[in-house]
Amino acid sequence: MTVADVTDNDLVQQLEDLNAIGIALSAEHDSQRLLEMIVISAKTLTHADAGTLYSVTDDGRLKFEIMRTDSLNIAMGGTTGQAIPFESLPLHLPDGKPNRNMVAAYAVLEDATVNIADAYQAQGFDFSGTRQFDARTGYRSTSFLTVPMKNHEGQIIGVLQLINAMDEHTGKIVPFSEANTRLVESLASQAAVALTNHQLIDGLKNLFEAFICLIADAIDAKSPYIGGHCRRVPELTMMLATAVNRVQHGPLQSFQMNASEMDELRIAAWLHDCGKITTPESLMDKATKLSVIYDRIALIAQRFALLKKQGECRMLRQQLQLLQAGKSAEATALQLAHEQWVKILDEDFAFLQEVNKGCELMPAEDQARVRQIANHVLEDAQGQPIPFLTEDEVYNLLIESGTLNAEERQVINHHIVMTIDMLEALPYPKGLQRVPEYAGSHHERMDGKGYPRGLTREQISIPARLMCIADIFEALTSGDRPYKKAKTLSESLEILGQMKLDQHIDPDLFDIFIREKVYLEYAQRYLLPDQMDQVDEAKIPGYVPS
Repeated sequence: MTVADVTDNDLVQQLEDLNAIGIALSAEHDSQRLLEMIVISAKTLTHADAGTLYSVTDDGRLKFEIMRTDSLNIAMGGTTGQAIPFESLPLHLPDGKPNRNMVAAYAVLEDATVNIADAYQAQGFDFSGTRQFDARTGYRSTSFLTVPMKNHEGQIIGVLQLINAMDEHTGKIVPFSEANTRLVESLASQAAVALTNHQLIDGLKNLFEAFICLIADAIDAKSPYIGGHCRRVPELTMMLATAVNRVQHGPLQSFQMNASEMDELRIAAWLHDCGKITTPESLMDKATKLSVIYDRIALIAQRFALLKKQGECRMLRQQLQLLQAGKSAEATALQLAHEQWVKILDEDFAFLQEVNKGCELMPAEDQARVRQIANHVLEDAQGQPIPFLTEDEVYNLLIESGTLNAEERQVINHHIVMTIDMLEALPYPKGLQRVPEYAGSHHERMDGKGYPRGLTREQISIPARLMCIADIFEALTSGDRPYKKAKTLSESLEILGQMKLDQHIDPDLFDIFIREKVYLEYAQRYLLPDQMDQVDEAKIPGYVPS
């Protein structure tokens, strides 16, 4: 019995197979596996030995996507990792004429199925490339079935070509039957719809992700002091998430994130600071405590200069009186006292300059000295005493950590509220609905002392806890913060370990961060050479090795 002798039972079975294939094509989400499935399904339906799938490129060529030849054990393209070494086929010749000599191009140009019983006997087509392939491999390309693939708009997006139909009972090469031709045309139509839908979904996804990156880049571009933060946090987040997926023992051994969940976390990480788009640049760029529109330390420098001049004037008047009274020794002592006083003023100003830069924790003695300096007496034009430092200047100079005062910190912290509001306003498809929760929880703490909601560890999902660590470690190691230089690797891990002990971050995730060398993977990619000091994991506070 040949392929042409198809019984009713055979036809019913083929239709059932075609229906099952259509369902499977619609369910496949990976584009490369989808292309492979189209070729393999068509070969199975028609008992063909070989199959090739071409895609129509924007520049009018047919690109080889998938090649399969069972008898030669050839599998190229798709998920095989084996590149197809053949150049794409032009739909038009160099002179602009249609390339009707090549059967795959002809099928596109004429929007027609081409069924050839024997390529070596066919007229009107150039099979020289096929003959060369056969001569090189010992193959015999005989029957061809070439079917254009059209999307829902009637545009041809690809070509499905099958070679050497075989009688399922004798194994002999036979022509493709009319019944099989109709089956392949139906399959090609279903495949084109599935492929188009996949391309549309991919296009929307790519647009969405490009828009996300655009927002992140816009935020980073707002300030030179956070440049790159929105890009580095997703990288570190995914490194840690991958490490958590690897662990096979410990408290998190049963926690796994699939590919879709990993994508959801990655998108949340990209958007974790999107609310900063509403934060004033003046606060994001506040490099010193006294910065507003400009750094007011310059005004204080002028006051110190004026204070010295006023002191010098008083000293000179007193010296004149002493010299007139014949008290030259006392006049000389007065000069020395003034010089000593000027030296103290210079030290005070140098101290304020340093304090103005901000630090992680301002000592109590430094705060007391700021208040003492504020007591210097400066005179106005009428000779009346005025405050040397204003209340606002003292308030800002006494900032204990960083360069932001409480009100400014509140404005900065409000970015997370804006992040949540912005993200919760979006209509998410299934698989992205937890993006607001992940992105909006990266400033929460395990002890409930974080913001904006004051959630405890049990109320924070593991992916959100994971992003907390990524955000903190990136900030510690970053060299672009306005009030601190980049910390070394060991310094950063010591601080992070202390945060574990203080119930700031998740203890189990912290241990994985260290044990799986996530910190080192990130450091090797992003830290400067002078930050890469030796790390003794045994000395990291709170770290519990497995």
